[in-house]
Amino acid sequence: MMDLAPQPLWSSELIQKYSVNGPRYTSYPTALSLLPDFPASAVQAALAGSAAELCLYLHIPFCQQLCYYCGCNKIVTRHSSKADLYLLALEQEMGLYQHLLADKTISQLHLGGGTPTFLTEEQLSLLMQLLRQHFVFKADAELSVEIDPRSCTLDKLAHLRELGFSRLSFGVQDFDEQVQVAINRVQSEELVRVLVLHARALGFSSINLDLVYGLPYQQATRFSDTLDKVLELDPDRVSLFSYAHMPTRFAAQRKIPTQSLPQAEDKLALLQLAIERFSQAGYQCIGMDHFAKATDKLAIAQQQGKLQRNFQGYTTAGQDALVGLGVSSISQVNGVIWQNQKELKQYQQQLALGQWPVDKGLSLTQDDKIRAALISQLICHFELDIPAFCQRFGLTDFWDYFADVLPKLEPLRMDGLVSYSNDHIQVTATGRLLVRVVCACFDRYLAKSDNLSYSKVV
Repeated sequence: MMDLAPQPLWSSELIQKYSVNGPRYTSYPTALSLLPDFPASAVQAALAGSAAELCLYLHIPFCQQLCYYCGCNKIVTRHSSKADLYLLALEQEMGLYQHLLADKTISQLHLGGGTPTFLTEEQLSLLMQLLRQHFVFKADAELSVEIDPRSCTLDKLAHLRELGFSRLSFGVQDFDEQVQVAINRVQSEELVRVLVLHARALGFSSINLDLVYGLPYQQATRFSDTLDKVLELDPDRVSLFSYAHMPTRFAAQRKIPTQSLPQAEDKLALLQLAIERFSQAGYQCIGMDHFAKATDKLAIAQQQGKLQRNFQGYTTAGQDALVGLGVSSISQVNGVIWQNQKELKQYQQQLALGQWPVDKGLSLTQDDKIRAALISQLICHFELDIPAFCQRFGLTDFWDYFADVLPKLEPLRMDGLVSYSNDHIQVTATGRLLVRVVCACFDRYLAKSDNLSYSKVV
């Protein structure tokens, strides 16, 4: 078992100095590097040679209401019949994968969105029936689902448990009413509390609460009240995401007045407050934006040096073995990344014709794989054993191979974010919150991309 990484140390000066845009590194290369006209034959070859165990992500794009802050791929509608047509398309897509994955098993399934609980209980039952018809699930497969409290009843929670789901993630964002009104997502603390307590009574083994900092009208005193209420609910995990205000990319964000957003210094104070409160409550800081109890699988994976990262964020499995189903879903399997069509109409039309709904993709080069493994190690565990890494990839001289990195890394070393030698790279406690900056030094694609397409690293 690895030693626990120290809790991040706060340095306002360095955080402000390195307040730049950069990838979240849920993959390397990032999704922005994917190329159009990617052949389905490359996807099929990757699946045929994939690992024996895979993870499934399934995207449900529908929401009953538009949340102004959201940058996800979603379709706002109150007509549940649209989901019936979508389930038909999903069944067609599953059929394309079925024969290629006949000798594979599924160890994890995650329903995301959009709003998976947009589906009725009958639709959820049909979805799980289709999945089990087309894929072989391990007996102890972990099933998780994202929940919008406004679209989930106590009966639906019980139904999810009956279907085999054991992990839930509730979208809280903030309990403050003024913030909720500003982002068009009003849900009472009592609603969330009742659902969380009922989920525990039903035997769900892991409950995550999503929070967002940097939202309109957030300020320290009221955000502290939200943190109090979150800690009272005693979740197993907390995801704390930075709101990225990008109204030129996401039209709904134009409904949020820019003057209502906290200033950069105030936004950082919210993050610092949250880190202090969760750390004091005994949560382990997992990477950049996750907290988990020491007994949680995510924390244990990090303690054992087995934590991974994929398009869902920090995870215990699926780093190079994730199949994404549904509109806009991204997969990474066996060194190949591909994304489905982002527009629902195109996605459904291609499937109706029996075609793979792949929009773009990329086959990783050996250099991509080397850099991806290094970035993953740093972003998950904050250190790298250089001799072991060289042996794994057949490198004779690590720093000769990464000669382009040293000029970028040296200023970070001078500022105390990272240390390195011939044998080891270590992201310091001060550098943990800025680990995306450290990882970016090893990114060969970054110079070719538009940094404004990425969010701030903190």
